[in-house]
Amino acid sequence: MQRSGTSSPILCEGEDCRRRADGGGSHNLPSPGRRLCADCRHRLVRRLRELPGLYKECGQVLGATLQLRQERTSGGSLPGGMPFNAAAADVRSEIVATAGAWSGLVAEERRLAAPRRTVEELSAFLARHADWLSAHPAAADVTGELARVEAKARRVARPGGSRRRLVGACVINGCDGELSSVVGDDTRPLEIQCDADTEHTWAGHQWTQLSRTLGRPGAAGSAAWLAASDVARLWETPVGTVYRLASEQQWERRREGTRTLYRGTDVQDCFNRRSERAVTGRG
Repeated sequence: MQRSGTSSPILCEGEDCRRRADGGGSHNLPSPGRRLCADCRHRLVRRLRELPGLYKECGQVLGATLQLRQERTSGGSLPGGMPFNAAAADVRSEIVATAGAWSGLVAEERRLAAPRRTVEELSAFLARHADWLSAHPAAADVTGELARVEAKARRVARPGGSRRRLVGACVINGCDGELSSVVGDDTRPLEIQCDADTEHTWAGHQWTQLSRTLGRPGAAGSAAWLAASDVARLWETPVGTVYRLASEQQWERRREGTRTLYRGTDVQDCFNRRSERAVTGRG
């Protein structure tokens, strides 16, 4: 972490602008009184909001060895033969160390009480001071370090890559975030996550209850489309059963490239009925 001079930059100093310029793209101008453009400031906040979720995901793969293309995993075994993913442990420590160092800088220079050393509180503290960080001489460093630790955490937590599919508006009162289903490799449970608040997260098996709220008239969730693999993981149902139900109950479908997607409300209604029959003992 270095501190440079105080003169205003001509171009945005954000990591994303730098990468875009290195690739031949345009380099934005910083916002007035800032060293970052609006886009880089937005990405800074987004990364901070996603760090707690990535930290949690890395914790979920601690018990599995992992092979990365660019980084070697020195994972061995714990006593008793339990596998241990050293890369996941390392990146979790790096997340805490990075967020902690920058929180310490903010607290020291702004003469504030430092947050507790948890990823949730450190990230929230830094997000609240994003404007101040955007004007700080070390703005380039904070965006660069957070971008690198986020990328490393994603490679560890999601070795097979991941995809997001829009579900709808967050169902928590007063939250203006959007919910997405997050799908990674086949061994990691599917989650429903809010892009505005990392505490607004639901496991896949809670989708039925959540869908009752999303299914209210006018809810954005009514426009969601799900692949058969998404449905199977959400409801812990074999993919073959999903295709059978889709055919029997004539779920509305559409094509997206080579994939068939099903209308979310049709899927929700089907599994809600099945859940109700299981509770009442009918059917």
